[in-house]
Amino acid sequence: MNSHQSVATGYFPDSGDLRYRVRHYELTLDYRPEGNRLVGRARIEATAASGPERLGEFALDLAGFRVGRVLVDGRASRHTWRGGKLRIRPAEPLSAGAEFTVEVQWSGEPKPVRSPWGGIGWDETTDGALVAAQPVGAPSWFPCNDRPSDKASYLISLTVPTAYTVVLGGRLLARTPHASTTTWVYEQPAPTPSYLVGLAIGGFRSVRLDDGGAEVPQLGWVPPRLVPRFQADFGRQPEMMRLFGELFGPYPFGEYTVVVVDEELDVPVEAQGLSSFGANHLDGERGWERLVAHELAHQWFGNSVTVADWRHIWLNEGFAKYAEWLWSERSGGPDAQALAQDAHRRLSALPQDLCLADPGRRLMFDDRVYQRGGVTVHALRRVLGDDVFFRLLREWTAAHRHATVTTADFIAAATRCAGRPLDGFFTAWLTEPALPPLPDAV
Repeated sequence: MNSHQSVATGYFPDSGDLRYRVRHYELTLDYRPEGNRLVGRARIEATAASGPERLGEFALDLAGFRVGRVLVDGRASRHTWRGGKLRIRPAEPLSAGAEFTVEVQWSGEPKPVRSPWGGIGWDETTDGALVAAQPVGAPSWFPCNDRPSDKASYLISLTVPTAYTVVLGGRLLARTPHASTTTWVYEQPAPTPSYLVGLAIGGFRSVRLDDGGAEVPQLGWVPPRLVPRFQADFGRQPEMMRLFGELFGPYPFGEYTVVVVDEELDVPVEAQGLSSFGANHLDGERGWERLVAHELAHQWFGNSVTVADWRHIWLNEGFAKYAEWLWSERSGGPDAQALAQDAHRRLSALPQDLCLADPGRRLMFDDRVYQRGGVTVHALRRVLGDDVFFRLLREWTAAHRHATVTTADFIAAATRCAGRPLDGFFTAWLTEPALPPLPDAV
């Protein structure tokens, strides 16, 4: 890989750097909500890409902070920042395949980064902050190689005024009080892309959702006034966890956390081991329970099994949508066939200009990606039959646990499980814009 092959391709060619991979991020942060002031230090362990040339320069994605000292393998390194890119020149070029360490200090007022969908990433709330970084918002608060295919482990230490709670995906290792502040330390050992590092800071009360003996610890962090509604709306989540473990294979992380911010959010947002909901998603009557299922399912589809590039986003959203229907089917609501037929009718009345396997950046979050994705998954179930279909899902999540995938990978896996070619099916559903009819069951 030569010096010109630095940026990733796809929908966000300015994000990420293909000349190296990150193995581990260690972030030490101090945040003061009053004044919105963030001071950070990152220690990033990485590996240079293989190839004929040495690595004389590489880049980290970072929004508009003031950058202090930058070290590579403990040595001061020249660096420049422009347009969201921190470009670093080591004192000596790095050998191809070499492991190296980068240390960066930065400070400033974190704010969302601009995107085609408005500001995303770090967002101040009335009582703290929330990070929802999909797809390119992670640089709004830390330097990273911001591409979904670069997954790393994380150790994050965040100090805030003692009145605040810090919620991150992963295991809480320590909570250390000081004179007027508290330091929260979280570890996420599973490989995680930067966009799936979620964060919430606010005034929360902890609520156990599991019975204390569950295989997967499940915790909620909720504004005190919303605890009764939360307990009603999320009361069946442990049942969902058991069902999805049966259908999709073992839950892929050590724990699962839900945070509810005292704000209205357009949609909930998944992160690794963590989902964030708005106060508007609680009504005390399970009126938004399908979203509880949707975000939980993303822990398998999107978080553990991550798309290598955003063009394959249907693999995240189609399966999360279908999980909503599976939960409905198993919990006394309409079955997946009825829900798929209803979605199919609605899709039929919409423009037929979407290629599901490559919707383009403009349409990647279009509701049709979610709905047609779910209908496509159901159509595959009809073609394969339940035994083969659910075996496919379990084999898929097991074979690609903590890895990255493409649509071609899924087609190959489905073809192996079916024991026959499925080219016509996948061409019609994934690459042709016209919506096919739902197939009859086998």
